[in-house]
Amino acid sequence: MALVLPVAAQGFQGSASKDLMKKPLEAEANLPPSPYASKPLPELKGVVSWKTLADVKTVKQKDRFMPEFGKSVATLDKKEVKIQGFMMPLDMGEKQARFILAALPPTCSYCMPGGPEQMVEVQTKTPVKYGFEPIVISGRFSVLRDDSMGLYYRLTDAVAVTTPR
Repeated sequence: MALVLPVAAQGFQGSASKDLMKKPLEAEANLPPSPYASKPLPELKGVVSWKTLADVKTVKQKDRFMPEFGKSVATLDKKEVKIQGFMMPLDMGEKQARFILAALPPTCSYCMPGGPEQMVEVQTKTPVKYGFEPIVISGRFSVLRDDSMGLYYRLTDAVAVTTPR
């Protein structure tokens, strides 16, 4: 926001607005290119895959759309699982206690990289250091059937896991 507000105060007149149209915002320019952007993460033994989490359909119930989970996902509810993905911070700071774990790396500072079946809200026991590389998180998995934020999955009491690659 701080990058846009000074320009907005000028009414988008002059060279500042032309520069904004030519160049990406500084925050986006600082995201490193990810080797994972064009291919999915490799599956790891003992880690729930994103293919499994994609076993969900959206169905209309009365005047709302709701997730309908396949058996492979429903059996994970309330179980201790490991999931691999990319951290998307929800707060400022080097370490994060609550974040989104996504199947794909972020390509834009303001965009979510996929639908709700490709994201897991994570709440950790102790904060985890933010980074651009994929991480493995272990915790109690919950299937969310009617989340107010539109999320399908949550991992609580989570901890970062070191896994051999």
